[in-house]
Amino acid sequence: MANIASGLQHALSTSLEPKAVRSELSALLVSYPPPFIYVHDPDNARLTAATVRSSLTDLVSDSADILDLRFAFLNAVACFSPRILFDTALNALAGWTPDWHDGAQNWQGYPGTEARRYNENIDAFVHGLQTISTGAAAAASSSGVNGGGKGKGRAQGCLPATCRMVLIVERAERLKGNLPDLVVPLTRLAELSQVDITTIFISEVQWQSIRPSLRASPEPYYIDVPHLAKQATIDLLSSSFPPPIPELSTSRVADTRAYHPSLKPLYAYFVTSLYSICGPFTHDPLELSYIAAARWPGFVQPVLDAHRNQLQEMAEAPDDDPDAEGEVDLDEIPALSDDTRLRLLRLFTPSLTIALESLYPRLTNAAHWARIHAPPPDLLTIHPGHAPDALFAQAATNANNLITTAAGGATEASVEALPRMAKFVLVAAFLASTNPARSDLRMFGRGPDERAKRRRRKGGTPRKPKPGTTGTAVKIPQRLLGPTAFPLDRLVAVLGVLLEENDAETRPVAPQYTLPGEYTEMEIARVAVFANIVELSSMRLLVRTSPTESLDRTPTLKCGIGYDLAVKLARSLGIALNDLIYETV
Repeated sequence: MANIASGLQHALSTSLEPKAVRSELSALLVSYPPPFIYVHDPDNARLTAATVRSSLTDLVSDSADILDLRFAFLNAVACFSPRILFDTALNALAGWTPDWHDGAQNWQGYPGTEARRYNENIDAFVHGLQTISTGAAAAASSSGVNGGGKGKGRAQGCLPATCRMVLIVERAERLKGNLPDLVVPLTRLAELSQVDITTIFISEVQWQSIRPSLRASPEPYYIDVPHLAKQATIDLLSSSFPPPIPELSTSRVADTRAYHPSLKPLYAYFVTSLYSICGPFTHDPLELSYIAAARWPGFVQPVLDAHRNQLQEMAEAPDDDPDAEGEVDLDEIPALSDDTRLRLLRLFTPSLTIALESLYPRLTNAAHWARIHAPPPDLLTIHPGHAPDALFAQAATNANNLITTAAGGATEASVEALPRMAKFVLVAAFLASTNPARSDLRMFGRGPDERAKRRRRKGGTPRKPKPGTTGTAVKIPQRLLGPTAFPLDRLVAVLGVLLEENDAETRPVAPQYTLPGEYTEMEIARVAVFANIVELSSMRLLVRTSPTESLDRTPTLKCGIGYDLAVKLARSLGIALNDLIYETV
């Protein structure tokens, strides 16, 4: 389902751009671009941003002989600090990709020059733009000299002498709240840096809502994206029907034949009905395609089941039957009658409304929703009066099966894919939920050799019961009674002991930590540890028992995994779990 949804969105963003915006922007950037362009699209800003990116990508390849065009695409939501914005822009304009093996360093100048940091402030950023422009001009000049003159070098395919840079900021309205001090410098980059650079803002709101006070920013060149009409949106969605590509065969949610080319006319009928239902609430083609990716496999599944039964009947027919001769595949499926299409539409129209309510606010994802609302087999063979009840009953059954699977084997598979630190957190949470708090000093306050000798106190010789009594009550181990709640600081303390005894050999060398336990103290204080705890809580592997709105008390948690899964995790980490449990069976 993820591959299908991404394929639809990719088709929408690359092959179906608004032609007016594309042609106007391309003509401006190739000829004499203004220093500041403002693109306003109140309906489909994401689609417009993809259009601008695609246009610039094509311009870079088409005008490589006459113009050295470079562009940086920024998102004002992701670039929430000045340094992130500066580094992202300079890395893209300089063609620099941070490498993890080299320390993930950002661009600090061209090779052979003194390394500098261009992300300190707006002045350093402007100097970085000037350095990029100067380096590009020097590279073009050297190419021209090596080729026997500037004109001859360009004729031989060397670098062009003109370097033009474009800085695109998507969701520009977020700059006013996150980085208000950068709005004016970004709109005046060409004036401040004295280089050939154009700034493009793409936003859902008008420029009057972002414009700084006192007319500090120049008046932009306005590009207003026209409203996408109903028929244009339907044609766009219909054209996004994915071709038969190998990636679709990896989908485990939908039948791969759901996107066979013979079903394209039915898909056009489906998206028309989809727009009629969801159009009053959203006109975004990307959102509509996401809903279509979740509902289309179930919508077409009854047709595929009927055709599969027909193929089986033909295969089981006698050899002398003339209708069974020849090879039959999906291409020979006849066009559906109007009655069949109307019947499918009546059955699945309520589910389109449910899909809109769940997927548009992203209360769930398309793959999960499609699994729950998968139709029963051979839906067209069910009596029309009982088909809606069968759909509802199948959805309830699918939901119960998914809950049962998530509580069983699916959890083990997801836990095995967790990072190493998250596995340590789960083992520590299991010990904190199983062992009583009074036993922490006895279990974790001594070395592993001493702990392995005796995990609990000696019981001694059992006393004889008094006359008239049946004996003392048998104490049930805590891991059989269920997990108990524990505070967050206790979890961190148990985690520190586990890391100190079982993770010291796998850590990278850090000579700056000389005191015993100093490295572990640093590790358990990292933000990543608490981020893992939050992520595990969202996966229900850790259960928070304290109220989330209360900030004046220590959070309390419970472990959400069982003994068998904890043993597997401990074994993969090299932890002797039974030596750390206070009471064993």
